[in-house]
Amino acid sequence: MTAALTTDQLTESHAATLDTALDAIRTRAYWSPHPEHPKAYGENGTQDAAAGQAAFEALRGRRFELDQPGTDGWTGSEISPYGPRLGIEYPHADVAVLLPAMRAAMRPWREAGPRTRALVCLEILKRINARTHELAHAVMHTSGQAFMMAFQAGGPHAQDRGLEAVAYAYAAQAEAERTAEWVKPQGKREPLKLAKEFTAAPRGIALVIGCNTFPTWNGYPGLFASLATGNAVLVKPHPRAVLPLALTVRIAREVLAEAGFSADLVALAAERDGEGVAKTLAVHPDVRIIDYTGSTAFGDWLETNARQAQVYTEKAGVNTIVVDSTADYRGMLSNLAFSLSLYSGQMCTTPQNLLIPRGGIATDAGHKTYDEVVADLAAAVEQLLGDDARANALLGAIVNDQVKERIDAAGRIGELALASRTVTNPDFPDATVRTPVVVKLDGAKPDAEAAYFSECFGPVSFAVAVDSTAEAVELLRRTIREKGAMTVGAYTTSAEAEQLIEQACLEESAQLSLNLTGGVYVNQTAAFSDYHGTGGNPAANAALCDGAFVAGRFRVVEVRRES
Repeated sequence: MTAALTTDQLTESHAATLDTALDAIRTRAYWSPHPEHPKAYGENGTQDAAAGQAAFEALRGRRFELDQPGTDGWTGSEISPYGPRLGIEYPHADVAVLLPAMRAAMRPWREAGPRTRALVCLEILKRINARTHELAHAVMHTSGQAFMMAFQAGGPHAQDRGLEAVAYAYAAQAEAERTAEWVKPQGKREPLKLAKEFTAAPRGIALVIGCNTFPTWNGYPGLFASLATGNAVLVKPHPRAVLPLALTVRIAREVLAEAGFSADLVALAAERDGEGVAKTLAVHPDVRIIDYTGSTAFGDWLETNARQAQVYTEKAGVNTIVVDSTADYRGMLSNLAFSLSLYSGQMCTTPQNLLIPRGGIATDAGHKTYDEVVADLAAAVEQLLGDDARANALLGAIVNDQVKERIDAAGRIGELALASRTVTNPDFPDATVRTPVVVKLDGAKPDAEAAYFSECFGPVSFAVAVDSTAEAVELLRRTIREKGAMTVGAYTTSAEAEQLIEQACLEESAQLSLNLTGGVYVNQTAAFSDYHGTGGNPAANAALCDGAFVAGRFRVVEVRRES
């Protein structure tokens, strides 16, 4: 196979980016090579808005060709949360044919070494980035995210997370791969001499099990971490969100072939309705790595049953905010209102429980009772979403009927401080758009615990009255330990309270954001700087991204010879 992309070309194009990424994960400072504003695209080979939308529309109602081995039919049933049926059919794979082809593709990829693999991955990301407008429509119409969020989170932010994973993977392998001359003195005898070579050897085929709500943002870290460490990657998208990952697979296959490698290093496993192929693939002996985002039940099943594989899971958690006091009451309310509203709360990082002392809190606007805090938060949400155009831009669409059912059932759980209203989207009248619900609960009542002590995915939050901040911290500890949390937030002007909260998060292993009142929100994390999850509580067994996320994807194999 003649490579159209040479190593020299890849080095010239991407070596500086890789070096900067390596520096960024060391310093944790802000950096991104991927512009997050739509108007930044349209030059240097990138799509503009019109071209991206046209490319997306051209995909609809057609077969999505990939030229994979083992295609035995076609499948696809995606319906946009905004209403339209996508009508795209994807190749259905006979894994008995596909997996051996993927395994056979790995040797030249392993022999290429960590740096070449990293540079090829960066070329894949570059081409993905050039089609960000097209991918934004694909994410929007499979996840229900509003366009701007789909563009940013599904585009440059996801690409940043993929590049971050490549940087960590390269750094870990560069540390492992080396040669050594080993000489052991033997006194008067000749010393013992060995030439030793240490190679980062991939584990095998990696399986990425995609999610409905963030197919690229959650999918790219595992995909690129596994590919950069020498593994082949089989992508099994969520049946309702195939297109964003199918586009990713197509681009990856094109780049791999141009670089002189087998395209079968990356493949798609679209499933038929009710097929449940993820369970079959998860226990296949050739599958040695699994990345999964989704329900706790299936994540636990994977961790228990996929014993031949290294399993990385992000599952459900109960994200909590402790409200003790604040020096910026209006800023706190505004920040929380945005956090509760963004993408209709359909994020693994959205706050669910707000723990508020029943005696109220001290603020720069004077003492506020529990009832006043909750009422003022409800008013802040209503003000934020009072204009329908702004509401549609923040909320997006409800991703499935289960989320809608939780919204409708919230009024039966406790006293409604904020009822949900239906918002009409003039561009997509069939979309289900709903504003958040806030429910008041008394933390001292045992029957309330059943509600706030389990995840209620979607725009439903609980304002839980507690006796004191100390009690809130103990409830926070218990929540993280037993249910897990991807994020924790707190508002306090007290050094003592801050220390209590910080120690709880350090000891129970949860990421903490303190006193956010500006343009940074508890449910957002930045690649190269913030860790997404810790891997230390039940919400996830891995963090995006750290050394542990990549180190288990390869093993160091030693060859030693007498010299």
